[in-house]
Amino acid sequence: MDRRPADAVRWSEGAEPPNTRVPADACDCHHHIYDARYPFARGAALRPGDASIADYQALQKRIGTTRNVIVQPSSYGTDNRLLLESIAQFGEKARGVAVVDTDVTDAQLRELHSAGVCGIRFNLAPPGATTLAMVKPLAARIAPMGWHVQVNAPAAFLLEARAIWADLPVPVVFDHLARVPQPNATQHPAFLMVRGLLQQGRACVKLSGFYNESAVGAPGYADAVAVAAAYAREAPEHVLWGSDWPHPTEQPHKIPNDAALLDAFADAVPSEAARKSILVDNPARLYQFS
Repeated sequence: MDRRPADAVRWSEGAEPPNTRVPADACDCHHHIYDARYPFARGAALRPGDASIADYQALQKRIGTTRNVIVQPSSYGTDNRLLLESIAQFGEKARGVAVVDTDVTDAQLRELHSAGVCGIRFNLAPPGATTLAMVKPLAARIAPMGWHVQVNAPAAFLLEARAIWADLPVPVVFDHLARVPQPNATQHPAFLMVRGLLQQGRACVKLSGFYNESAVGAPGYADAVAVAAAYAREAPEHVLWGSDWPHPTEQPHKIPNDAALLDAFADAVPSEAARKSILVDNPARLYQFS
């Protein structure tokens, strides 16, 4: 069954490129792969159409990135088979972020590590395959491998759990600008909390999903750009960029323009030196690229 979104042309080589040129070894630190050969988890809220490796490679050609981090989507729960298959097909320039629960064995964690996984993701509020109570015990188990914890949750939930993020033995990576709400996002307590963790070197934040909380919207996402700019200004060594392709939270007729999203990132980070740090140096360190 073909589940590809109708506007997959946006991902093709022929679609318009961004105005922004990225440096060599630029990394997209957040995208997903979907394949109908693998069943969705029972109760999965997001059930998008297929988004294949070939589709994503077309996007890479369009925007110029050559490294990528595949993030296990909530749709597959703790079944990481497609993630591992995808990392293997992309090769040495790809890494992965898996989803596991506390039933995972040490042998399974070692297998994930050998396959190129560098972190584990928690989709919280509402919880799915993982819960907040699992964060600290799993963080302790992955610390010896140099992994990190990645979290996706509304800003209010992140703020309520602030004591956990400040007391982990591994870095915590906040998805999608930490999902701070508009307007006045840079005054929100969750933004201030994340900014403090970044400044302490305990966390990273992904400049991704500009459309998630933006009240302004496409094509410029000016309010989200302001949030991204603030993070990058305060802690340039602890921010990352991700496409969030294929944008699974969005309706097919509202899939954002990936070129415009990359240009919005460039608006937030106008310095080429800072963009190189965010696109190349920071990912190389966090995701263990040689």
